[in-house]
Amino acid sequence: MIDMIGVGPFVTIPLMVATMHGPQAMVGWVLGALLVVCDGLVWAELGAALPHAGGPVRYLRAMYGPRVGGWLAFLFVFQLTFSAPLSMASGCIGFAQYAEYLWPALHNTITAQRLPLPIPGVGTTFIDITITNGTFLAMATVATAVILLYRRITIIAKLGSLLWVGVIGTTLAIIFSGLTHFDASQAFAFPPGAWEPTHAFFTGLGAALLIAVYDYWGYYNVCYLGGEIRDPGRVIPRAILLSIAGVALLYITMNVSILGAMPWQEVEQSRFIASDFMARIWGPQTGAIVTVMMLWTAFASVFSLLLGYSRVPYAAALEGDYFKVFARVHPKHHFPHVSLLWLGGAAAVFCLFKLADVVTALVVIRISIQFLAQTIGVMVLRHRQPDLPRPFRMWLYPIPAVLAFFGFVYVVVMRPKSLESIRLAVLVIVVGSVLFFVRRRFAKAAPGS
Repeated sequence: MIDMIGVGPFVTIPLMVATMHGPQAMVGWVLGALLVVCDGLVWAELGAALPHAGGPVRYLRAMYGPRVGGWLAFLFVFQLTFSAPLSMASGCIGFAQYAEYLWPALHNTITAQRLPLPIPGVGTTFIDITITNGTFLAMATVATAVILLYRRITIIAKLGSLLWVGVIGTTLAIIFSGLTHFDASQAFAFPPGAWEPTHAFFTGLGAALLIAVYDYWGYYNVCYLGGEIRDPGRVIPRAILLSIAGVALLYITMNVSILGAMPWQEVEQSRFIASDFMARIWGPQTGAIVTVMMLWTAFASVFSLLLGYSRVPYAAALEGDYFKVFARVHPKHHFPHVSLLWLGGAAAVFCLFKLADVVTALVVIRISIQFLAQTIGVMVLRHRQPDLPRPFRMWLYPIPAVLAFFGFVYVVVMRPKSLESIRLAVLVIVVGSVLFFVRRRFAKAAPGS
């Protein structure tokens, strides 16, 4: 749960309300929870059956065999070298955004550009680059995390976990404040036509689901630790499903409590909803305190993500599933410094983009390359290896896997301007596939192969 709850919900609540222009956007949190429960059952079966398999890299190989599975495993790591920095960049942008509450000049725009990115055979997508004073603070945030991790400091990892606990306290404080000032007529003040089944309603719902999926992600992190867990067949499924239930309860309660104490029009326009909300109820000093808490949380999330994700390309490279350069370790401190520098540098570049665009690109790329293949793959694995020991079997199989697949397709396709992010995902798949086949050909041509 601590891995799932970061700065995400505190920067995306206004985006969520804006997707459907009203409190009806809360349905996104509910349906999003149901979607990740279905996907969580996929992870639970795979994690319990293959606890020593190294996460998705090994799942994909087991599901699709050495040839197709090897290609998908490479694509998984390749997309991670982009989606992981996007995830870190969202935390850095959130850090700079909340810092604006204390230093409004950070919001001043230096330049804004819309750059075309032609993709042969697919079309042209556009990348919006916005540089504000806060952009440099966002970049400095990831640079600080890289500097702190560019050495052996194991105590910082423990400190990172302690920092994350603080956000749960902040979440509970916001819920308490909202519930003690709750007005049901305001919380459910739906605008005219809010529930009409129009095209705008369904595309808005898709955008709301995308944000919900982004905020719920992290329930599967326990699968990366399968080899270190006692009784993984029992613990992994429980960890996944109970964490989803607990976080969904917190998110939905927090959002309803905010909307019950603050008009949704103001929520939609807020850039630092936690600070604005607490300042509205308890005064500006409390708003400033909560802002510091948000900065604390945002940095902890960036630090934790960089620490964890930098080990994935490194581990894949050691196993021969990715470029060897990522297997290099620092000569003195023995940590994967190439992987660390790549992910940190890419995250700094992605800080040039808008938060909404970063979140969208992250979710669409990861769903398109990993999650869709995995939801189908769990059924393929049942067919290929029916006798594989499965300590946990998906409830109501195969309904959750099918629902997860179509739910993710809906998230990817049914949104305003969905083609732009889909083209980016296609570009990542095409480039990754070319690199995979070129790399494999050179490996076959090498002496002694």
